[in-house]
Amino acid sequence: MRVGIVGAGIAGLAHAWSAAQRGHEVTVFERTPKASGASIRNFGMIWVIGQPDHMQSIAMNSRDRWIQAAQQAGFWVSQCGSLHLAHHDDEWQVLSEYVAEHEQTQRAEHLQLLDRGETLRRTAGANPDGLRGSLWSDTECCVDPTSAVRSIPAWLHRQYQVEFRFSTAVTQVETGLIRTGDGKHHRFDRIVICSGDDFATLFPDVYHGIPIRPCKLHMMRTVEQPQGWRIGPHLAGGLTLRHYPNFKGCPTLSALQNRIAQESPHLDRLGIHVMASQNHLGQVVLGDSHQYGDEVEPFDTCDIDEYIMKELVKILYLPTWQLQARWHGVYAKYTDGLVFEQVVAPGVVVFTGLGGNGMTLSFGLAEDAWNRWEIL
Repeated sequence: MRVGIVGAGIAGLAHAWSAAQRGHEVTVFERTPKASGASIRNFGMIWVIGQPDHMQSIAMNSRDRWIQAAQQAGFWVSQCGSLHLAHHDDEWQVLSEYVAEHEQTQRAEHLQLLDRGETLRRTAGANPDGLRGSLWSDTECCVDPTSAVRSIPAWLHRQYQVEFRFSTAVTQVETGLIRTGDGKHHRFDRIVICSGDDFATLFPDVYHGIPIRPCKLHMMRTVEQPQGWRIGPHLAGGLTLRHYPNFKGCPTLSALQNRIAQESPHLDRLGIHVMASQNHLGQVVLGDSHQYGDEVEPFDTCDIDEYIMKELVKILYLPTWQLQARWHGVYAKYTDGLVFEQVVAPGVVVFTGLGGNGMTLSFGLAEDAWNRWEIL
């Protein structure tokens, strides 16, 4: 089967790998000279802990495939795990409730509540002031998104003969056919459109009335931390407990949400929760915020970064906070599920809307999709 894929972000690369592993002849089209969208503008977190229970098998499969890809393609990956730090009593209570809720599930073997001393022994990056403890999870991994996403195409070409057409915009898709901006036609048996937050170019009508919209996030990165200092695991604060769906079943979560809404309503307005990861260069990646739909503007206002930094210093310790870079990313967020997958013409599928779960779930979701498609 000849497979055409639109987009060389992480979702497109995941589909290219899954299709090529099944023996299909794969071509990937990317309008830019190299991947430059949301897939390279994130923490590099493979964030299994943030996924709901029904997505655990897909998330863990995706994690395993990240490790396999890193080994074969030669990019850096760290099986670092994660810590949710609790600096308030209600945060500690939510973490305790979460562990109790999963005592009889498969997640239990990956989770551990740590007291203050155990937390500080696990990471040098936790602010000890007011620290109650943390939740340790061993399932998370870290990659450097820019080097990882940009190295995968060469590996897929070398290993599976996947063809990549960079600097090639796809202007029209119909059953069996891709038209590109250079006027050429390319024929395929199956086409997968992974064009992220571009809702205007291909099949724009399919998005009308669908709960999918762009989301803009602010992020920063420090300079290399001195003398090889490392935070160890990914670190997240209590604000994060209200962001990911896995904590929704915890009874104390509503009280935590109410406290934050009363104390800091701007954090809810701007969708701010704070996390940190560290790449292979020793730089610490910091963020983030969330603005949706019509709120998305090309201008990055300084107050958002200041709010993020103010919350970060409450929960983290870093030897240096000097910044090396600031940026924003925009991804597609689908609110009726974890991915928007829809057949838009015979043999043509749109696959987008993963939101902030793209790095974590794309490899697993692509595998799931190709397992289903192969038996049709």
